[in-house]
Amino acid sequence: MRSLRDGAALAIRASDLDLKADLAQEAARRWSERRLSLRSPLDTSVPVRPGRPEKPELIPPQRVPRRALTTLRGRIALLHAIAHIELNAVDLALDIVARFATERVPNSFFDGWMRVAYEEAKHFRLVRNRLRDLGADYGDLPAHDGLWQAAHDTRNDLTARLAVVPLILEARGLDVTPALQEKMRQSGDAASAAVLDIIYEDEKGHVAVGAKWFRFLCAREGKDPARAFQDLVRANFRGPLKAPFNDVARAEAGLTPSFYRSMTASVNI
Repeated sequence: MRSLRDGAALAIRASDLDLKADLAQEAARRWSERRLSLRSPLDTSVPVRPGRPEKPELIPPQRVPRRALTTLRGRIALLHAIAHIELNAVDLALDIVARFATERVPNSFFDGWMRVAYEEAKHFRLVRNRLRDLGADYGDLPAHDGLWQAAHDTRNDLTARLAVVPLILEARGLDVTPALQEKMRQSGDAASAAVLDIIYEDEKGHVAVGAKWFRFLCAREGKDPARAFQDLVRANFRGPLKAPFNDVARAEAGLTPSFYRSMTASVNI
């Protein structure tokens, strides 16, 4: 691990998921202890796509089956989908570090995103362990590739990446997770609900990291952040934003309704 960029790129490339999580967390630890430089001329190149095992099969989002959470199969399907989201979130956090390591931003930018990478690796392990408790594992069901497509589409623009990944995709988790937590508890699966509790609290901080640095870049360029967000979303995100919104959790993270309310798919919310 020659540098932070190198460590992040190595973790993205890893197809062994235990190794990926280990590398992500080790790079985060070394960076936080200032035992790594930001970059080196010998760094591993940032891959176009992250390393993945042979399974799960990746299919279009509309083909991913939906099941009721009142059944064990339904809860396994939900946890599998969450594991897939968290795995992609590990690579997305690492990619924003490795791909944008030459951007003119303070080192605290990389502090924040490596904390996100560390916590996303923790989340993936928590959900995968819960799947195993239920007699399943990550890879048993198909998954879709839409999350990484968002990274690919914004690979050349840091401000667009921040608008789409933390401020749309991660913020969506704040909207939907409370209902999932409640459904898990109603089904008697307190252990899965407890995992979602951890993820939900951490994700508020992840959206806050995105909002902080999005506002920083907008201020440096003399742009209104809400208007810049809307322009970037229209240019880089397919489809409208989905209501309902968890306005309270979003506001705690620095993402106020002025950003997204005018872009919703429905005004009757």
